[in-house]
Amino acid sequence: MADFLQQKIPIAQVIDAIVDWLTENLSGLFSLLQVIGQSVMDVMSNTLAAIPPILLILLLIIAAYFVFNKKWQMPVFILIGFVFIYNQNMWDDLMYTLTLVIVSSFIAIVIGVPVGIVMAKSDKAQVVIKPILDVMQTMPSFVYLIPAVAFFGIGMVPGTFASVIFAVPPTVRLTNLGIRQVDTEIKEASDSLGGTGIQKLIKVELPLAKGNIFAGINQTTMMVLSMVVIASMIGTPGLGQGVLAAVQRSQIGSGFVYGVGVVILAIMMDRFTQSLNKNRGKDQSEIEPIPKKRKILVGGLTAAAVIVLAIIGGVSQSDANKGALTLAYAEQDDQVATTTVIAQVLEEQGYNVTMTALDIPVTFEAVANGQADAMLGAWLPTTHEANYAQLGDQLDNLGPSLDEQAQNGIVVPSYMDVDSIEDLTDEADQTITGVEPGAGNTAAAQATLEAYPNLEDWELATSSAGAMTTQLERAISQEEEVVVSAWSPHWIFSRFDVKFLEDPEGGMGGAESIVTMARLGLEEDMPEAYQILDNFQWEVEDIESVMLEIEEGTDPEVAAQNWIEENPDKVEEWVK
Repeated sequence: MADFLQQKIPIAQVIDAIVDWLTENLSGLFSLLQVIGQSVMDVMSNTLAAIPPILLILLLIIAAYFVFNKKWQMPVFILIGFVFIYNQNMWDDLMYTLTLVIVSSFIAIVIGVPVGIVMAKSDKAQVVIKPILDVMQTMPSFVYLIPAVAFFGIGMVPGTFASVIFAVPPTVRLTNLGIRQVDTEIKEASDSLGGTGIQKLIKVELPLAKGNIFAGINQTTMMVLSMVVIASMIGTPGLGQGVLAAVQRSQIGSGFVYGVGVVILAIMMDRFTQSLNKNRGKDQSEIEPIPKKRKILVGGLTAAAVIVLAIIGGVSQSDANKGALTLAYAEQDDQVATTTVIAQVLEEQGYNVTMTALDIPVTFEAVANGQADAMLGAWLPTTHEANYAQLGDQLDNLGPSLDEQAQNGIVVPSYMDVDSIEDLTDEADQTITGVEPGAGNTAAAQATLEAYPNLEDWELATSSAGAMTTQLERAISQEEEVVVSAWSPHWIFSRFDVKFLEDPEGGMGGAESIVTMARLGLEEDMPEAYQILDNFQWEVEDIESVMLEIEEGTDPEVAAQNWIEENPDKVEEWVK
């Protein structure tokens, strides 16, 4: 019996097999949905972006003034909030986030209300659906990103997929609850007057359950907004990417600004969705009917505006010059610097470049499956060895941009009296501060702990790249002992007096190269851009100067442009 209980049930393997089967056998369907979804969201985000910010703010203010019964509080809030977002250069991010929220909420409502009706009409359906909703609502939302990437790759569509799964339960639950709470006598009265089931649902139950249904819609919208930051991990653009980047780089101020942007949007969406149910609590006789002509006029004007803006969005979507390129990167300082510089160079050569921030494994997958054109942050042969071993045959290796000048290592402040990993005894509470649990640097640090007998009682505290540098900075400011797992090139070697510890056992690996990877076929599709990526090479001093400027608060695009202007000869070599 004990042996039986200790036999691990292969649930993970079963789930993997199901996902692999779906990915393999339904790849055509997922690709079709991805193309359709991406096209719809591109048109929508381009449409929103095509509206001048001042005009959009003015339209929202006018709408808020009439929606909120000609009260001034909400219009003033929209004016201040959206001007703040525009002033902080977050307008484009806001348009992407708004697109994600509107599309995801719409899909969740279209799915959620009918399912809620089915639950309300059938106790058996409720028994089946209720535990499914429990799982959907309590499962850590990060988990939804895994099948989303497997089915749809990166971008807005997988972000929408994950958001809909996470956000649909409130609409289902409250639709079910609202219909079940309709007074039985009213239902019986409908039946006694000869009303059919459909008539009873449309004319009696749904109107009386409207308050609960709109409360569910409101909750669904807020839950979609809560997915904004999480969805940014799989390349969903918007305000969430700003928050994620700030967290990973430990930029408190930037994180606060982007967080405020999300809050402003959340408050506006919350108040507008609540206003949809402004007659809640009133008796049917107290609700003033809207004249039919007014309904037709408002509906016609709205439809006309949507058509005109959609045409504008469709036209602006096709606005490209030499072509569009997507560069995938991880929110690590070296990759941000490298990718931003080469993106600026490509844009100067006439390309429309999109930078998409992802986790490292997803970055490799995105280039391998062709959803991104290139990545410039593969550390080989050690750090990203596993990723390259898995997907290398689906990638075009263009060679190093930084040849054997990159290095992982254990780093300490120079004032600490140790020069080798073998010298470590009980410093820093026998703790090495590391970065993300899944990072190659973390795997190397773990291997180092196992390689040195004097580190037997030490532990590796994983955190994030931003948290690691913050811990280092805090300790140095107080001249405390600290041991971190870091790498070069990194701006910490320009800002602080720190040193690598000697590594005689080679636990952290030897010298590495930072390699450029392109998707298969890019050379034929865009030979000029491919050649620029292939020519791209620079030195440690170059990348660290850009990294330091970014860390000191300069916008990455400005820092990259500054480096380009100071190094025209190197750039000329890349683009010749």
